[in-house]
Amino acid sequence: MSKLKLGPLPDDKPVKVTVELPASVHRDLVVYAEVLGRETGQPVADPVRLIVPMLERFMATDRGFAKARRAAQLPGNTH
Repeated sequence: MSKLKLGPLPDDKPVKVTVELPASVHRDLVVYAEVLGRETGQPVADPVRLIVPMLERFMATDRGFAKARRAAQLPGNTH
């Protein structure tokens, strides 16, 4: 069994977002949803719901982003 970066999706009210994905990215998203469903025992009804947790995970593990975010939150910073 592989170790995916995402775990079970929280049962949260979805927000409508419109985005264009290359066909290859969409195919991979569908496959990822299938693998995640098998690993967690919770089928993913809509693979598009994976986009937000993937983005959250990406930003949470991006050290450059974390550093820039901390710098933006420093006292006296007006941004």
